[in-house]
Amino acid sequence: MNDTLSLTFAALADPTRRAMLARLARGPATVKELAEPFALSLPAISKHLKVLEHAGLVERGREAQWRPAQLQAAPLKEASHWLEPYRVIWEENFDRLEAYLRKLQEEKT
Repeated sequence: MNDTLSLTFAALADPTRRAMLARLARGPATVKELAEPFALSLPAISKHLKVLEHAGLVERGREAQWRPAQLQAAPLKEASHWLEPYRVIWEENFDRLEAYLRKLQEEKT
């Protein structure tokens, strides 16, 4: 699995990693800060962070001994572009469902 899109979706498949990305969307954080909401060890959080780094979703900086993780959104943009045609299909299906339900409601009254 070498392509960016596959790496992105594999990284996003785990709810812990998605929550970590949501936290990083608010700004850089240390491993300890990322671990706070989870009942996981720091090594387990570090493993999740490495998956995110490998997918290009996170970059680690270096400020003295502090190594903050920071969100890198480019792979998410690629995933969003790939999903866009499907979003159009979902919206069309929801629009048809809404019209059908409205018609049923009108027939009732």
